Amino acid sequence: MGFILLEGGAEFGGQMAIPDRLAIQLAGGPDALIRIVPAAAAPDNNHRQAGQNGVNWFNHLGATNVSALPLIDHTSANDPAIVEALSHARLIYLLGGFPRYLAQTLRGSRSWLAILSAHQTGAVIAGSSAGAMVLCEYYYDPGSSRVMEGLKLIDGICVLPHHNTFGKNWEARLNKLLPNILLLGIDEETGVICNVSERMGRVHGKGEITLYHNGRINKIGPEQEFSLSQLNNS
Repeated sequence: MGFILLEGGAEFGGQMAIPDRLAIQLAGGPDALIRIVPAAAAPDNNHRQAGQNGVNWFNHLGATNVSALPLIDHTSANDPAIVEALSHARLIYLLGGFPRYLAQTLRGSRSWLAILSAHQTGAVIAGSSAGAMVLCEYYYDPGSSRVMEGLKLIDGICVLPHHNTFGKNWEARLNKLLPNILLLGIDEETGVICNVSERMGRVHGKGEITLYHNGRINKIGPEQEFSLSQLNNS
């Protein structure tokens, strides 16, 4: 099973280089197949530019085999060519944007099954902002002000991205709606590399993370490890 990279937003900025370089290494090095999923940026028609920004960024970090897939809706999420590309990828990166749209696009699709299969065989699955949110058991949809079921690649967690700007404002509401879930606030330009089998995470990048559970608040800084298990935060 591969690692999971959760990032707090403002992806492809210079301060995100540390977690992204680590993700490339975990995926197999500069020649690893990196595929970017821009679906979350499709509702405001920004998917092409966002996808290209991702390609340019990973090329800048030394990756040599990077492409943005035209995965922008549920129809394309079942396209055989896209499914094939995902099945061979070693690093799959879900961009930020609209979390509910991204979750609805991937849920039940052949692309999501390909992502799960790739992860089981060692691929790194990464997401920034909306991309990180939907990978967890629950996510908050700002558009409807509702808590939604995520894609559950990581259980027991709900990510609050952009925590150092506006994400922290969701905490009080989510603590009431998800009393048994670990809320993981991630600052912008900050990433958490998660080892799901060991239920451990490590912080990388510019900022810090904030854990909320059972009325307790724990802040974790760069290059520090922490447990993803609720039991250790109770």
